[in-house]
Amino acid sequence: MMRLPGGLGTAHRLLLLALGAMFVQQTFAAIGRSLPSVIAPAIMADLALDHAWLGVYVGIAAAASLGFQLGCGSFILRYGALRMSQAALVMLAIGLVAAAMAGPVWLFAVSAIIGGGGAAVSTPASSHLLGRYAPPRIAPLVFSLKQTAVPVGLLLSGILGPLVTGLTDWRGALLAAALGCLAFTLMLQPLRREFDADRQPGQRFRMSDFATTISAVTRDRDLRALSIACFAFNGLQTVFTSYFVTYLVALGYGLAAAGLVFSIVMVIAVPCRILWGWVGSGRAAPRVVMGGLALGMAASSVLAGLFTAGWPVLLIGLVAAGLSATAMSWHGVLLSETARLAPAGNRGAATGGVLSFGQLGGLLLPLAYALLLSLTGSFGAGFIACGVPALWVGWELLRRRPPTPG
Repeated sequence: MMRLPGGLGTAHRLLLLALGAMFVQQTFAAIGRSLPSVIAPAIMADLALDHAWLGVYVGIAAAASLGFQLGCGSFILRYGALRMSQAALVMLAIGLVAAAMAGPVWLFAVSAIIGGGGAAVSTPASSHLLGRYAPPRIAPLVFSLKQTAVPVGLLLSGILGPLVTGLTDWRGALLAAALGCLAFTLMLQPLRREFDADRQPGQRFRMSDFATTISAVTRDRDLRALSIACFAFNGLQTVFTSYFVTYLVALGYGLAAAGLVFSIVMVIAVPCRILWGWVGSGRAAPRVVMGGLALGMAASSVLAGLFTAGWPVLLIGLVAAGLSATAMSWHGVLLSETARLAPAGNRGAATGGVLSFGQLGGLLLPLAYALLLSLTGSFGAGFIACGVPALWVGWELLRRRPPTPG
């Protein structure tokens, strides 16, 4: 088990241990979810598939994620957040293995369903666990620190995915990521006694849980606003992480070069997630922070839609950095607000409900992107269209500006 500084109190030691464990869990979840998209050009070329199929794959994964996030609340309560984190990692590994075995296209659908489900469970489980240990005053910062794992995972995918693909092939890259997920699953086991101490073995899963989860976030005005924001934010993020590398390859970049640019801009999201969490922890209302991020991601998305082969790589990188600083950096603020507003003992279910709207965005916006790509042949048109929901959300969040907390 990880050793922590002896001078810390028990509460702080447990918070740091929970944060570290969930950080690595979310890193592997991000790798498992994003790697097929990052190395998609190699997969598409090898299997002679049209690039629009990537949007279908991402859409299937988002649809699976929607179902799993709506239904995972009861399982988190029954088995514990750490056990469900382990289950999520195993599902991601199985999804990656299924993708590596793919020759028939239907295996990619199986991969998307299983892997998408695993990625979906990882965030509600980690939010439920951290919600027990994070003091409310610093919760936005704590959740933002945990969520920096996502750009770290994307960064690793962007660097190591093309590298391992070049050394072996795309199947080898997927299998290597699957082994990493399984290895960390075993490493989490010694922590279960403490972190699953709040589990409720008598909790039952019912089909009505899906409707209960949805109604819990739609009947509350604040949670409903967070759900709509999550739809727009996660939809645009999914389009960015799914199509950016392929977009650059279409502009003439090699896969390794495109992956490197993607990884470099992902670095921006790490300090930005921490920064927005710090700002939202008493320096500005989280609603205002999210509104500003929404407008920033809408503007960056429109600029990304204007890319041409003649744009200098530095300028492309600056626009992509804007997307990284906004569309990749909202999570901690939104998730901490969700945990704060959730009914006591139901943070996992509330988080799953809000994130289910995000998965709906992750389903519909990539499919809309794929449709526009098929109709127009333009990678840029989809970026412009997918920035519109974020623009509307930014306006809605900022037009009734709450007072800055003191």
